[in-house]
Amino acid sequence: MLFHRILPQYKTAISTYLTPTHCRLYIANLVTSRRMTNIEAAKKLAAYRAVDENLPPHAKVIGIGSGSTVVYVAERIGQLPNKDDFVCISTGFQSKQLIIDNGLKLGQIEQHPSIDIAFDGADEVDPQLNLIKGGGACLFQEKLVASASDKLIIVADFRKQSKHLGQNWRQGVPIEVVPIAFTKLINDLKRLGAKSVDLRQGGKAKAGPVITDNNNFILDADFGIIEDPKSLHLQLKQLVGVVDTGLFTGITEKVYFGEESGEVTTWDGVVTGSTTEEVIAESK
Repeated sequence: MLFHRILPQYKTAISTYLTPTHCRLYIANLVTSRRMTNIEAAKKLAAYRAVDENLPPHAKVIGIGSGSTVVYVAERIGQLPNKDDFVCISTGFQSKQLIIDNGLKLGQIEQHPSIDIAFDGADEVDPQLNLIKGGGACLFQEKLVASASDKLIIVADFRKQSKHLGQNWRQGVPIEVVPIAFTKLINDLKRLGAKSVDLRQGGKAKAGPVITDNNNFILDADFGIIEDPKSLHLQLKQLVGVVDTGLFTGITEKVYFGEESGEVTTWDGVVTGSTTEEVIAESK
């Protein structure tokens, strides 16, 4: 019945050629497709709002990160009539291409070490605006740009919301390491409490480990639920061979989420110690 309500114009033809199982699969795919369309539209809306509400009118240097939602950030910035008045600093290869593809001027952080504002994505966000980043293996340059910025704005979809870091992001904390040290660091990380540590592989695209833009390796260390991200980050940074970690603490000003409903939720870190649901309620 649901199938016939969704596609009444195809009722006779499709019922003739598809079994009930095929019909159910088609409906499931259609619902999933519509859901993903809503999410994608919300991501775009979140990115546009983030730019419109936060970009200083006289900004001269803008940081642009990576991620599926940041694509829309670059798109929105590329629509600005004064885009020739500022330069954009990338956090890696993908964001460099986003800058170029949207007709923006590409700058280097060596030439522009002070950045007015940066926009980036995240793999997971808790209510205190702590982040896990580095799923795209760009964490060091992302943190460099973020730390050089007067303001960091994060854009993502609702699936990145979490009560605690490590609750939804199960791949572990990304850690950029000097290649020669990775074996020793695996042992060090386990001694610090990591349940598992994996050297990230290139998969089908590359035989062997992932190589970062800085010619380093990425270790993914699963610490489970992370109650104190700042403390863990400081412990990890003390290990010889660690370049930086994917734990971003005390650096984010605001987060824009594209919701499944097609709406946008914002977190600003004002509500402390609340559950994700309470923060969402406060934000709407």
